[in-house]
Amino acid sequence: MNLKGTLPTLILHVLDREPNHGYRIAQQIKAKSKGVLDFKEGTLYPALHKLENQGFLTSYEETAQGRIRRYYRLTEKGRKVLSKEREEWREVSNAVTLILEDA
Repeated sequence: MNLKGTLPTLILHVLDREPNHGYRIAQQIKAKSKGVLDFKEGTLYPALHKLENQGFLTSYEETAQGRIRRYYRLTEKGRKVLSKEREEWREVSNAVTLILEDA
């Protein structure tokens, strides 16, 4: 199943709690999905950059354990988009469940 289109919403959701760096965002998505969703760098970082260019995220650099990391933070615009995306996902998910339960 192609879930690439869900990645931006998942990133916004993870960052709704606190700022984080790309690797940790990917780890959280993988852990919460029990390993089903495992987005690699080639998919994750372009999505982060696109979200930042759209104004949904901001980023800053910070040194952690001797390494410079880029952290991403949700903007107010990003929070509004996340809220809308959550509602749309609920509607679509409910509709698909209704159809599949009828099978």
